[in-house]
Amino acid sequence: MIELTRLEEILLMAIFRLKENAYGVTIKKEIEERAGKKLTIGALYFALDQLFKKGYVAKSTGDPTPERGGRSKTYYNLTPNGIKGLECARELHANLWDGVSNIAIEKQDRE
Repeated sequence: MIELTRLEEILLMAIFRLKENAYGVTIKKEIEERAGKKLTIGALYFALDQLFKKGYVAKSTGDPTPERGGRSKTYYNLTPNGIKGLECARELHANLWDGVSNIAIEKQDRE
């Protein structure tokens, strides 16, 4: 079983959702919109580099564009290990939440 940190899980989900459009700026925007989590660009690239080193993502370089001053974008996609990590995280969450129907009602019953 692959165990992901919360940030790793969030990053992998963002990359999964963005598919072939997953690069730094779009990943950062996806995380801010979906998770409400603010990341500096430095923290984002550090975390992406860690995912790459662990073998959860692969990277590829796009063509240079004039809008970026001739620089190219680095795109990220999930590897089979990254997909397996997300599957394990989903299974873990399902197991943890199994049998918990309504926390608010149960909490009120205890008060």
